[in-house]
Amino acid sequence: MNFERTFDYIIVGAGAAGCVIAYRLMKNLGCSVLLLEAGSPDSNPAIHNTDMQSMTSLWGSNADWGYSTEPEPGLGDRQISIAQGKVLGGGTSINAMMYIRGNRRDYDRWKYLGNEGWSYQEILPYFKKSEDYEGGASEYRGVGGPLHVINYRNPAPVSQAFVSAAMELGYGGNGWDCNGAQQENGAFFYQSTRTQDNQRCSTAVAFLRPILGHPNFAVEVNAQVTRLLFAKQRVIGLEYLQDGKIHQVKAEAEVILSCGAFESPKLLMLSGIGAAEHLQAHGIPLVVDLPGVGKNLQDHLLFGVGYSCKQEQPVPNLLSEVGLFTYTNSDIDRSTNSPDLQFFFGPVQFLEPQYRVDGPGFTFAPILVQPQSRGTVSLRSNNPQDLAVLRPNYLQSEADLDVLIRGIELSRELVNTRAFDEFRGEELAPGISVTSKAELSAYIRQVASTVWHPVGTCKMGSDRDAVVNARLQVYGVEGLRVADASIMPTITSGNTNAPTIAIGEKAADMIISTR
Repeated sequence: MNFERTFDYIIVGAGAAGCVIAYRLMKNLGCSVLLLEAGSPDSNPAIHNTDMQSMTSLWGSNADWGYSTEPEPGLGDRQISIAQGKVLGGGTSINAMMYIRGNRRDYDRWKYLGNEGWSYQEILPYFKKSEDYEGGASEYRGVGGPLHVINYRNPAPVSQAFVSAAMELGYGGNGWDCNGAQQENGAFFYQSTRTQDNQRCSTAVAFLRPILGHPNFAVEVNAQVTRLLFAKQRVIGLEYLQDGKIHQVKAEAEVILSCGAFESPKLLMLSGIGAAEHLQAHGIPLVVDLPGVGKNLQDHLLFGVGYSCKQEQPVPNLLSEVGLFTYTNSDIDRSTNSPDLQFFFGPVQFLEPQYRVDGPGFTFAPILVQPQSRGTVSLRSNNPQDLAVLRPNYLQSEADLDVLIRGIELSRELVNTRAFDEFRGEELAPGISVTSKAELSAYIRQVASTVWHPVGTCKMGSDRDAVVNARLQVYGVEGLRVADASIMPTITSGNTNAPTIAIGEKAADMIISTR
């Protein structure tokens, strides 16, 4: 091996977790850190603008990995595009900026599954540590952190009607904070990560900019890591490709993978860590037989229930203005289970083209947030330039379909309240005549798509399919951790950006404590 440079820590991936870890290591340790990002700098103005047109222009651009699934049997054999950030800031530079921590039961379940230190009360301080919430400090909210979180401003009248409608049906509302004491059963306006001057507050902006220029910190862009390097069972460095040239760099302490739910398992497998049979099929020498690498893929699924609107509405400045978390199964134990249904709602026709009409509209978007279906990420080849093979197995479980059918029913219950009388027009999708389970199922399978929240493919745990332990150290090797959404044993209820930032905060704390 011919190492060009040596660092104490090397972090792979400058996304939601990677930027946080780099920031905390530089602030708290007198060490050297290299941060490698496969994508480009975040210099495109559309990344920082917060209007909808700028945001959507990034999807499918060079700031996106360009992933699509294999044909999905549960979705009519459609191939589903899954945007993943390939740029400084990762997904936080191209996402919808929504800030949702998840439900307290999500984290208590992680601890119940054997992951000590990951209960809600133990992860809450890391959420508070990151944020600078404009609503002020409380038992649940933090101020003074790098990440500026704001409340939604100037919601459309029809979005305010959603809150009133939910309250008519017995839900809470009026100032409900879904990141506060109770997430579920209250209608709320979405919070988002924006700077004081209303620009996108990505993790690159919040955590990376303050440490750029530090003499012990280096960041390399357009640098795709191709494999990890070992001395026996210890990771001592890695190789990366930049501008057509291979570089080798050494890590004295640790390598931390923060590449996301597709790229982290892919890099492990390319480096010989994964299911022995799968690696053998691609001619990759085995380092550790870890059959769980790339398994346990989970994602959120959504679709639109749309209506024409009797009144013109202002253009929203978030993909969704208002929402709700609730349970679809009255028999479920709500003391231990998270809500399984989330709503996006806004004054737009968030529908497939064949269902849209001229004029104003609004859309309920039911989201499956506790899927029972599980998928896989696997290698296409042993060439690092080839994207991984994605098989999420959406709607493999009939229970998942039942949740989304209930989402349509609840949308119709909400829209038929008095609160919507002055706004309610024609049901555009799926259409008022679509009522049977077979018809509703067919509509969902025809139009449902991802919310781009893949997790779980380097699962934290102690069972045979676990990839990392509760300290996020990869089983069977030394000097290697994974810290990103891939370590989630089960997916959180809500957008996964905020939980991934908290994972980065906790990972940094664990790394610092070992020095």
